Amino acid sequence: MSKRTLYILGIALTIFLGSYMYPKFCCNGDSGKSIETVNPVLIDEIGKVNYNMFNLSGENFNYSCNKNFKFLSNGFNNVQPVNDSINMGISQLKSYFDKNGNQKLIITGYALNSEKNTSAFPNLGLALANDLKNYFISKGFDAIKFETLGELRDTWRVSNDTVYGAAGFRIKQTTEIASEKLKDWNALKEKINANPLILYFNTNQTEINLTPEERQKIADLSNYLDHVPDAKITCVGHTDNVGNRDVNINLGQNRANFIKNYLSKNGISDNRIESTSKGPDEPIADNNSAEGKTKNRRTVVNLK
Repeated sequence: MSKRTLYILGIALTIFLGSYMYPKFCCNGDSGKSIETVNPVLIDEIGKVNYNMFNLSGENFNYSCNKNFKFLSNGFNNVQPVNDSINMGISQLKSYFDKNGNQKLIITGYALNSEKNTSAFPNLGLALANDLKNYFISKGFDAIKFETLGELRDTWRVSNDTVYGAAGFRIKQTTEIASEKLKDWNALKEKINANPLILYFNTNQTEINLTPEERQKIADLSNYLDHVPDAKITCVGHTDNVGNRDVNINLGQNRANFIKNYLSKNGISDNRIESTSKGPDEPIADNNSAEGKTKNRRTVVNLK
């Protein structure tokens, strides 16, 4: 084999190994350190160039890599599995938080105005942030370490039906969150329970269409649970008085379970939700009228 042929084969082998090894070793991070990488370019729906990068940043911690969380359009659950480079950064942040107790991660979820919000939250961006918060919690973080925000945008990083990097992350330092310790969570509980979330049911109803006010109440419930570790939600099902009482007790329980499952699908842990039934025993309206019966077919969601 000639020297020229060996030379060409050597170049080809170098290119092949570089292409194979780069995705595996392009990312790294540590407290106060990061290795910059070249970001794969994505084109959004109006042709502008965007960069897909996962970044955890704060005064004394920085981690970034060229992989990121992904969501399907109109969805609010991140696509699994999550890339190892992202999990590496989350693991390093967990170690950093363990050593620096007065830190908080602000997660801002971004969604397109054109996307349909099928979540229980006021906007899809907030639902995305809540889902990512739960992913961090699954990696050992305390829920109190997070604050979630949501923003809607006219454009974002989209490829086919996948939305890339639909969140921003920022670490708050101790001096920024000291005043938050004064927040009266009992006052929020009183506010929630004074005007609870009440969802009404039609016969054979299988879907929930929430108003903006109802979505905000669910966001308040989730926020309270994040900051009061022993708190729980109660879902109490009620019915009108038509038919057998035992049947109605079961019907009320089914309605309460339906709401529990709905909240669980939206990121509220089911072990923090209790569901019970009062059946026809606690009407709030006259069962002698159709209007009264409609008001009695309800599930009341409160804090315990």
